[in-house]
Amino acid sequence: MYAIIETGGKQYRVEEGDELDVELLHAEGAIQFDKVLLVHDGSAPTIGQPYIPQCAVHAEVIGQTKGPKVIAFKYKRRKNYRHTVGHRQKYSHVKITKIAVA
Repeated sequence: MYAIIETGGKQYRVEEGDELDVELLHAEGAIQFDKVLLVHDGSAPTIGQPYIPQCAVHAEVIGQTKGPKVIAFKYKRRKNYRHTVGHRQKYSHVKITKIAVA
């Protein structure tokens, strides 16, 4: 059984026991994803319009992580202009515990 959920403006395909990094969630412990787009139980998929009512994916926040450093460098030739900015995106590391279908 797997589900497709939406969080942080992105969609993820998840199964029970999966661990993934999602956009930063300001929560600790057990959480619930209500925006479930699709659930496939092995025989037939259930597709939402856009979401499936009374369906949720339960997960547990394991911790917070940071992504790789991205360097943004601006440069204008002959003008002595150089500007460097670094960025590290923050993520929440979650483990999927249950896919609940009503």
